[in-house]
Amino acid sequence: MALAVFGPGAVYLTRTDIANGTPINIGFAQEFSIDASYNTKQLFGQNQYPLDSARGEAKTSGKIKAALVSGLAINAAFFGQTFTTGSLLMAIAEPGTVPAMTTYTVTVTHSANYDADLGVIYSATGLPFTKVASGPTVGQYSVAAGVYTFAAADASAAVLITYAYTATGGQKLIVGNQPIGTTPTFQLDYATSHKGLTYYIRVFQAISSKFTQQFKLSDYMIPELDFEYFANAAGNVVELSFSEVS
Repeated sequence: MALAVFGPGAVYLTRTDIANGTPINIGFAQEFSIDASYNTKQLFGQNQYPLDSARGEAKTSGKIKAALVSGLAINAAFFGQTFTTGSLLMAIAEPGTVPAMTTYTVTVTHSANYDADLGVIYSATGLPFTKVASGPTVGQYSVAAGVYTFAAADASAAVLITYAYTATGGQKLIVGNQPIGTTPTFQLDYATSHKGLTYYIRVFQAISSKFTQQFKLSDYMIPELDFEYFANAAGNVVELSFSEVS
């Protein structure tokens, strides 16, 4: 009895280039595919059709699309670097009002964890202010440690301030410029079942060649990892397990 395969199944990833790699759920897989193709060489004589044909090199690749963003999976498959505690957040268009008197400053809500300025606009018109180092005139501002300074000519103006700030929760990954040849490798385990029958694929050794994040209006972002797979130290490439017995 052959197996009808339905749905994307479950995909787990385990680093193989480090000791005791932790298995990671890829994040509610939407799509999983593997592909293998061979170069072939044909031997011809004087006639139109070949006398013989043989396989040459194999090209192997695959793709995973996930429903959720997993930092652990992305790092394990693609970057292979180290997380640190904490994260960056963005305050978008935080409202403020320039005081009617000196010092004409606005201190943002998260000034204690301030990270970077991302711009100021007039609330009434949406027109942007111009950032200067110091001594702002009308339509300009300067900023230091989350304290925004405006010109006296902009006294009482309503403004919207966007900035980045740090948080203690979460984790972050700063991707460093590693030497050429630094390559995280991993094993992939895929399983699916339908009507009581199962299909299992193990890819023994793989590397990821492409990581895509596409953000669209009124739609989910579906992270995508492309990979190539190859033989491990034992010479194994892929293992396929079937419920039925021949």
